[in-house]
Amino acid sequence: MSENLSTTRFPVAVDAALREAGWQPGRWDIKLAEHWADSLRAYASPAGHQHSVFPAAVEAWAEFGDLRITAPGPGRQTAPPTLHIDPLAGLHLARTLADLGRALDTEVSPLGSEGDNQAVLAIDSQGRVYSVDHTGDWYLGVDIVQALTTLVLGLQPRRLSMGVP
Repeated sequence: MSENLSTTRFPVAVDAALREAGWQPGRWDIKLAEHWADSLRAYASPAGHQHSVFPAAVEAWAEFGDLRITAPGPGRQTAPPTLHIDPLAGLHLARTLADLGRALDTEVSPLGSEGDNQAVLAIDSQGRVYSVDHTGDWYLGVDIVQALTTLVLGLQPRRLSMGVP
C-alpha cells in the first residue's frame, strides 16, 4: 500500500482530519440529511429563488454532515480552511447557487462553509464540488473525496471560467 493512501478512500492526512472531526467509514446520518433537504426545499428568497435538492447532495450531507474539519498541517499551496459541512450555511444564497448552476448547466446545492463563513461550499447533481467566495467561483473536485482532499491538503483549486469545471 502506498504511504499516501489510507485504508479508506482518502489520503492519510485527509482521513486523519476526518476521523478527528468524528467521521468514520460507514457514517450515515440520513435523518439529519433529510432535515436539511426539507429546510432547503421550504426556503424561498424574497425574489422567489429556491434551492435544488438531489441525491448527490443528500448523500454528501448524510456521510459528512455537521462535521467541522480542521487540516492537520499548513497546506501544500494554500492555507487550509476549517470546513463545516452544513448546507444551511448557504440557505440565503439560493439565487447565487442557481446562477452558478445555470452557468454550469447543472443543479447546485449548498454543502457547507469554509473558514468563518468566508466561502460557501456547493455540490452539483453529478457530485462535483465548488467554493463560492468574494473573489469568484472555484472548482474543488470531481467528487467530495477530491474536494475534501483539495481543501484539507491546501491544494490550489481551479477558478471556474464560464461553465468549465
